[in-house]
Amino acid sequence: MSPKVGVAPLRREQIVRATIRCLAREGYSGLTMKKVARLAGVSPGILHYYFTDKRAILVAALETVTADLDRRVGAAQAQSGQDPRARLRALIHACLESSVAMREVWIVFVEFWGEMMHDRRLREINAVLYARMRRLIGAVVAQGIRSGAFRRTDVLRAAAVILALVDGVSLQLTFDPTAFRVAEATRFCGDAVMRYLAREDS
Repeated sequence: MSPKVGVAPLRREQIVRATIRCLAREGYSGLTMKKVARLAGVSPGILHYYFTDKRAILVAALETVTADLDRRVGAAQAQSGQDPRARLRALIHACLESSVAMREVWIVFVEFWGEMMHDRRLREINAVLYARMRRLIGAVVAQGIRSGAFRRTDVLRAAAVILALVDGVSLQLTFDPTAFRVAEATRFCGDAVMRYLAREDS
């Protein structure tokens, strides 16, 4: 029996959120369709109407937490104004803060990365995701170059450096929040990025 019209998107969201909770608690190895169905409050039959297998539901979880992070970054940048330096610092702060406030986001990323090492299709999905992230960060870097705030450099390579820094520090905060405070981490990551992008004559 298929879901009623209008109920389907809500129920799919309910299932994906249950998957994220399950991944955060037990990891991908402990994820089963039966557990997800129980957490989501749906029958296994309904679950299989939306997702064919564990891989499909893992991909949906990745897409959802990525969208959550996108919204958080977008809101932070909207408040920062148009200055490219402020926009990059806003991005860094939003990502690092999410690793504590939305820990499940980064846990899903880690679980996905673990599985993609043995799954070509998942690696392709991750490659597309990272290319998109580099383009978004690169757009801010390019804005800074045009305005004269940043030195001339390969925009996508600079974006890859920034993404690597944010990824690494966010993961440390996710799994060891005592390593440093979010404000402190934001400051030293922001300072490192600004030094990396600084013009030689500044």
